[in-house]
Amino acid sequence: MVEFQTPHLDAVFHALSDPTRRAMLHRLTNGEHSVGDLATPFNMSLAGASKHIKVLEAAGLVRRHIKGRTHICQLEAARLAEAQEWLRTYERFWTSRLDDLETILREEDSAAAEAADKLSRKPANLTKRKGERE
Repeated sequence: MVEFQTPHLDAVFHALSDPTRRAMLHRLTNGEHSVGDLATPFNMSLAGASKHIKVLEAAGLVRRHIKGRTHICQLEAARLAEAQEWLRTYERFWTSRLDDLETILREEDSAAAEAADKLSRKPANLTKRKGERE
């Protein structure tokens, strides 16, 4: 079971709140990349990219290791799974609520169709006003 009152969850959502960091994570789904590789699409300095990566590391989403002078990053998906589990709680809630709404709307549509059907079946003499001829 996922603990919903953890600093890990806060750190994950903080890290995911930035589009640059989300894009970096997405690139890491294809395998390891250097900090330079991760910085390239954003036309940012290595220092700027490193700051983003530090946020991802603090959230437990990325692990960095060093090969020579190159910093290599890899995705750590366990924290994403925790966040996904937290979100699933709300997905189940909203799915249930939307199912209830669908049931209500279908019942209303059915009742409206029945009422329209009854009106169309009224005999002609009942729909004429008093004093009108046939």
